[in-house]
Amino acid sequence: MSLAQHVTANEGIDRVLPEGEEEGTEEILWRALSYDAFPPGDGAAPIISPEANLQSTAAYKIPAAKRAAQVGFAIIACWFAAGIVYGFASLKPILIAEGVYSDLCPPSDEKNDETSDSSDLIPCPAQDMRLNLFFIAASIATNTSSLLAGYVLDRYGRRICYLLSGTFMIAGCLLMGFAFHIPEFDGYLLANILLSLGGTFVFVPSFQLANAFPKYSGIIVAIITGAFDGSAAIFLFYRLAWEASNGEFTPARFFFGYTLVGVLLLIGEMALMPARAYHSTPELERKLEKAQDATRDVHDSDDELSPYAMQRVRSARAERRLSKLEQIEELVGDERQREDRAQAEADRQTASGVWGVLHGVPAHRQMLTPWFVLLLLLTVLQMLRMNYFIATIRSQYRYLLQSEKLAEDVNHFFDVALPVGGVFATPFIGLLLNNVSVATASAVITLFIVLIGVLNCLPQLWAGYATVVAFVLFRPLYYSAVSDFATKIFGFATFGRIYGTITCLSGLVNLVQSGLDALTHGPLQDDPTLINAGMAVGGTVLGVTLTSYFIVQGRLFRARSQKREAAERIQEQLSLIREEREAEETTYGTIV
Repeated sequence: MSLAQHVTANEGIDRVLPEGEEEGTEEILWRALSYDAFPPGDGAAPIISPEANLQSTAAYKIPAAKRAAQVGFAIIACWFAAGIVYGFASLKPILIAEGVYSDLCPPSDEKNDETSDSSDLIPCPAQDMRLNLFFIAASIATNTSSLLAGYVLDRYGRRICYLLSGTFMIAGCLLMGFAFHIPEFDGYLLANILLSLGGTFVFVPSFQLANAFPKYSGIIVAIITGAFDGSAAIFLFYRLAWEASNGEFTPARFFFGYTLVGVLLLIGEMALMPARAYHSTPELERKLEKAQDATRDVHDSDDELSPYAMQRVRSARAERRLSKLEQIEELVGDERQREDRAQAEADRQTASGVWGVLHGVPAHRQMLTPWFVLLLLLTVLQMLRMNYFIATIRSQYRYLLQSEKLAEDVNHFFDVALPVGGVFATPFIGLLLNNVSVATASAVITLFIVLIGVLNCLPQLWAGYATVVAFVLFRPLYYSAVSDFATKIFGFATFGRIYGTITCLSGLVNLVQSGLDALTHGPLQDDPTLINAGMAVGGTVLGVTLTSYFIVQGRLFRARSQKREAAERIQEQLSLIREEREAEETTYGTIV
């Protein structure tokens, strides 16, 4: 699962107090979401756009049909490329049947003598661990590469990212195809890493296309996120085709054919997609203010014209200005619609309960707070927990249910539920995160952690299905919540550094999963219960601690905010009293 996933605002405002002060009149700065962990400067200046150093295009100058086609292309690209490596559970039975890494097994494997169906082959421990490493490497690459993708996006623009994505997809598919076609060639690991890089470099920049239709940016972000979840179904569809053809539709043919996705991505980028980013909301707001300013119809040079010529020139300017105003308002909405969106954003901030608590604080100081440490620890553990489940679901339920057939049924249900659950849950996740406090959202996450932890330890078929349902709902919720918490607590200015650190460390810690596999197949004799219980207990403790901290600190923060607001009101009243007294003294002096 990629930590780049989010369903909330793609740009927003930060609450910043005067430098070096904890009290005083706050300043509100509009910032755009950036994944760049190494932005130029100190990150404290107002950020209008993450591509401030790059030229951008006014969306209202491009026909709506073309912009819709561009957004549609991005969604389709994400569906076919963004997260296909997370369909590993569907691909793994094919890898086993094709004998990938079977050379690591002993010459005679008694387990596989029990079945003649190639799809039901049971891998030996060495083969199983190497296949899981195939997924672990891709998962790590997906999350750590979001730092690189963010850097490239902010420095060089979305086009370069898409071109790199197409190149990575072509290289990954070719390498994977040759690995299957030539048994002596072990290119599986590198090929899967390249596929994960292709997914990241198309997914992260696609959010930028939400600016093509600012009024519907939230919907576009949600659909792109859903496309990421849906891409896990690619290997499911291939497995169904492979089974239907009795293995005739070989992996080599599939991956060689799938290079078409990378080729179409390159062609579509050059033929259809915008070369530059579209204007962000604050840029459009500035253009709107200029278009509303009637004084711009009057120039000093007009004095040199005759009255008739002056009127004609000024009328032409006004006509162009009003036409531009109409185009911009059609794009961003009229004044009432903009006010409604502003009110919705204010309501979202109020509902969070902690919005702005660390806004304006340097990133290195934010990282020293319990806010960051607890969120990091919980994310590291949950990412490890989720990827461990994805990689080992069949082997887990093979042991828990003591049946390969039942384990296969749970695995197949998971293959379908994983993409469907993500797509289904996306709009509800947005509603949840936008309308409840951070503490409440954290409590919901903790409940899911407890529920999944308990269900995943029960050796019952119904518990297996229930675990899958809870997992596929929890997975997109958690990763969307992390990005949402980061913007509300730490702010947009330091988002790249804070989120990048969480992403990178969480990805790297997944190296531990190989150790968990070795522990499961070794001392635990294939029993995953102890590991599942341990991660459930650890996640519960961290979840309860984080939620409690959010509740306590949220109350303290709101109390400080109310105190500051009261002081500001008193200061305003004193200023009004002083102004009235000065006015009275002036009036008295005039009468005298």
